Amino acid sequence: MSAATHSHDCTPPAPSSRTSRPVRGYASGKDDYLARLSKIEGQVRGLQKMIEDDRWCPDVVTQVASATRALQEVAVGLLNDHLHRCVMAGARRSEANGEELLDEVAATLRQVVRL
Repeated sequence: MSAATHSHDCTPPAPSSRTSRPVRGYASGKDDYLARLSKIEGQVRGLQKMIEDDRWCPDVVTQVASATRALQEVAVGLLNDHLHRCVMAGARRSEANGEELLDEVAATLRQVVRL
């Protein structure tokens, strides 16, 4: 079944749910996310090679910053998908559910900002 035929699952995974795989809100862009993460993985391998080759520190730091920005873009995209699909759907169900989901997003942002 394609992702379009599934409703998106906006509930956090249960601690013991390892067998079922829900279709998440980002499912329509999953291939794009996977491609971006593969590219980032290549960047990280390149960083390892730069260190092995004793490259100039500012060049390595510049590449670390590039990989960091790429990961941040993935995070922002995932959060954007979550806001547009899950949080909006929750807010349509009830104001209380929408507020609960917004609190969840705020907690996620606090985690990210702590870096």
